Amino acid sequence: MKALIMVDVQNDFLPGGALEVPEGDRVIPVLNRIQDRFDLVVATQDWHPEGHSSFASQHPGKKAFEKIDWKGHPQMLWPDHCIQGSRGAEISDRLDTKRVEAIFRKGTDREVDSYSGFYDNHHQRSTALADYLRGKGIDRVFIGGLALDVCVYFTALDSIKEGFETTLIEDAAQGLDEKAIKNALQKIQDAGGRVVSAIQENF
Repeated sequence: MKALIMVDVQNDFLPGGALEVPEGDRVIPVLNRIQDRFDLVVATQDWHPEGHSSFASQHPGKKAFEKIDWKGHPQMLWPDHCIQGSRGAEISDRLDTKRVEAIFRKGTDREVDSYSGFYDNHHQRSTALADYLRGKGIDRVFIGGLALDVCVYFTALDSIKEGFETTLIEDAAQGLDEKAIKNALQKIQDAGGRVVSAIQENF
C-alpha cells in the first residue's frame, strides 16, 4: 500500500506569500495529477501561533534567514508565516484536496520549530503521522510539496527512519536554495530513499 504526503502547499509558501518558494506553485498541477495513483493521500500544514520563536520579528536586531542559537539548538529565523487561522496558513485552494483523508498540523509549539511532518525539530513531539500510516497499512511513502530543501527534506528523512520505503517526487517539490536542494536530494538517497520524476515513472 502506498501513500502520498503533500507537504505544506500553503498560501504563505506560494508566490506572493510571506515566505514564498520561487515558482512554488508549479508543484500544484503535478500533485493534482498524480493523486489517483495512491491508496492514501494526506497533507501537512505549518500552523504557528503568533509570536513563534522561529520568527525573526521575535528577536530584536535579527533578520530573517539569520541563524541563531535558541535554547541550545541552532535555529534559522524566518519571516512571520503560516500563523494559525490566517489566510497565509490555508492550504492553497488550487490544490485538489478531495482525496486528502487527514491533515497533520505542525509547528504548534511556540518554542520549537517543526519542519518534518512526523516530528518537531527536537524529535520530542510526534504528529502521529507514522502511526496513522501504519494503521492504514501503508509501507511505501511518496512525498512532494514545499519546500524541498526544508520541510519536504526533513519529512523524507523521518519517513525513512520510521521504516517506510520512501520516495521523493522531484518534480512535485520545489525548493528555496539550489545548493541546499542538491544536498537534500543526495542525503535522502544516502539514507536509503529514492528520488524520482512523476513524468518519467508511473510508481
